[in-house]
Amino acid sequence: MQEHTVKAFDEDITRLRGLIAEMGGLAEVAIQRSLEALVKGDDALAKQVIKGDKRIDALESEIDKLAIRVIALRAPMADDLREVIAALKIAGVVERIGDYSKNIAKASRQIEAENRKKFEPLTLLPAMAEVAAEMVHDVLTAYAARDAELAKEVIETDAKVDAFYNSIFRNLVSHMVENPATISNAAQLLFVARNLERIGDHATNVAEMVHFAATGSYYHDDDASDDDNRGTDNVDGGDR
Repeated sequence: MQEHTVKAFDEDITRLRGLIAEMGGLAEVAIQRSLEALVKGDDALAKQVIKGDKRIDALESEIDKLAIRVIALRAPMADDLREVIAALKIAGVVERIGDYSKNIAKASRQIEAENRKKFEPLTLLPAMAEVAAEMVHDVLTAYAARDAELAKEVIETDAKVDAFYNSIFRNLVSHMVENPATISNAAQLLFVARNLERIGDHATNVAEMVHFAATGSYYHDDDASDDDNRGTDNVDGGDR
């Protein structure tokens, strides 16, 4: 009976990991496609990203139900319980990443076609999105392998995403001052950059969970500022 219970628990954990991997893969693709829709002005692709977010939401719901069932039926303890709780938390974070990609796709539909080529950040945003998508990919790989070093690399990579955001922010603010007629479109691009920055923050949050799960200690960045607000959602990053 005990052997059967252990085998059933292992199967449930494997299922949880598989669902998170699928969810993360969809979120990663959504980031890439939302930026492709933005750059190309591809309204159909933007609609695909928006529609595809429902699958990410469904996977989160499935993970929630499975995790609760495991806790109720298997009564996991210690490392096993942390595994299940981590799956719940990570699923929630990845769902938010999917929402940010949907936000970007929605924003891309609001930018006038004739103004797309007037903004220099359109050359920076895809590069920023590539780094953010790589962070999502790497942190899910770290989660699957319990790789603390890879998780650490993801955390440190967030500085690149922040640097992109700061550069784009300055560029767009200057552009709006010099070209008041483009403020509406520039604001949409700034919203896109902010959502990408939040994706990086959320990938960092997952990486910190993975680091703790693998080492038993929290990652400590001596250079982090006291007012670092990673892990909190602001209104500018919310679903709309």
